[in-house]
Amino acid sequence: MGQDAHKFGRFLDDFAVGDVFKHQLGKTIQESDNNLFCLLTMNHHPVHLDQVYAESAQHGQILVVGTLVFSLVVGMTVNDISGRAIANLEYHEVKHLGPVHVGDTIYAETTVLEVTPSRSKTDRGTVKVSTLAYNQNRKAVLQFSRTLLVPKQNGTENV
Repeated sequence: MGQDAHKFGRFLDDFAVGDVFKHQLGKTIQESDNNLFCLLTMNHHPVHLDQVYAESAQHGQILVVGTLVFSLVVGMTVNDISGRAIANLEYHEVKHLGPVHVGDTIYAETTVLEVTPSRSKTDRGTVKVSTLAYNQNRKAVLQFSRTLLVPKQNGTENV
């Protein structure tokens, strides 16, 4: 099935090892996004909030909170990857590969690594994917993998 055939998420049967999904929408991170996330998560490190402090730090400008970038990228994948998921079971190997600054635009693509039907519940299975996020200059900024529990299309559980 083609990527356009799905309105929101995919069933287990729609994933194949090696599939690559280039997630449609990018997101330009605004100062207000970073400030609100700092407030919501109680991360008040001055490298994320204080321009004068950040200018004297390693990158010379405000850094966007890494967990904001992670949350944003996970959200960017929902339509293609986890929209029908029963659960996100595990995140693996979250790697921050480069800095993200206010004004950067983030894009992402996901590769299917494993598709495994459940042995105990025939109406579902797991999918392991790897997601790469990059900025407007195609510089990688984040990579992670995760395992999802996904229903089969028209799956019926045999008890």
